[in-house]
Amino acid sequence: MNGSPWPPPGFEDAEPRQYHGDMSDLETRINQWYDNIADMTPENLEARRDVELVITKLDDGQLRVAEIGYQGDVVVHEWVRKAILLLFRLRGLERSEVGPFEYLDRLELKRDYERRGVRVVPGASARRGSFLSRGVILMPSYVNIGAWVGPNTMVDTWATVGSCAQIGANVHLSGGVGIGGVLEPANAVPVVIEDDAFIGSRCMVVEGARVGRGSVLGVGTALSPSIPVIDAATGEEVSRGHVPDYCVAVSANRKREFAGGEFFLPCVLIIRRMSEGERHNKVALNDILREHGVGT
Repeated sequence: MNGSPWPPPGFEDAEPRQYHGDMSDLETRINQWYDNIADMTPENLEARRDVELVITKLDDGQLRVAEIGYQGDVVVHEWVRKAILLLFRLRGLERSEVGPFEYLDRLELKRDYERRGVRVVPGASARRGSFLSRGVILMPSYVNIGAWVGPNTMVDTWATVGSCAQIGANVHLSGGVGIGGVLEPANAVPVVIEDDAFIGSRCMVVEGARVGRGSVLGVGTALSPSIPVIDAATGEEVSRGHVPDYCVAVSANRKREFAGGEFFLPCVLIIRRMSEGERHNKVALNDILREHGVGT
């Protein structure tokens, strides 16, 4: 399919930033377009205008796919995610070149980092429709569409932030961390990493898992909604896929019996609930992890 830049020829007056429709009206229109997603093509110019507006607002941080509600639950704005899915129907493939590299995709990368106050090291990229707050640092890494990254967060080398993931302020995603993305199925909750969290090297946080404010995940921890989170002090399962606020948690295993024998299945073990004095003391946090044979 040929490339399909915005605005298409003869449709210049429909540039997304000039659209003045009511937000609730826009939501209604996106839902209506999505009901007919199978029929959508780049020639559906009215649908493209609405969808491009949503992507522009995502890119500028005026909209987000999900956020934490007043009662502490994760609220998903499903119509915004529908707009992202529509985008891939409404845009054709475009070829682009950077030096010796050739790409073929439906969506361009973010630009204008200096104005946004974002530091981007060569080798890093973020897709348009993701939002990077002021003070974010991207080492050679990748941020996908629909993701939100909060102020002063570090996305370290070879870390990935998947589609629609929500990353808070002052978070450190260490080298090789994989934050899973989610566009489908409908109503699936994105990964949420809350403010001041530290995610150790090579951790995998996927499928709507959540790490609470100020919490630390030790190296190589895998967290998903199917993985139990257990308090080491009591042996009790406190949740599945959710590390509470201000906890130090590490990867562990627990024995389970099956017809074929005994096997060890993964779990996440809370080894410390941090006191006020420990919460922002990096030396104390490193000592806690080293005490249990875990690195950061």
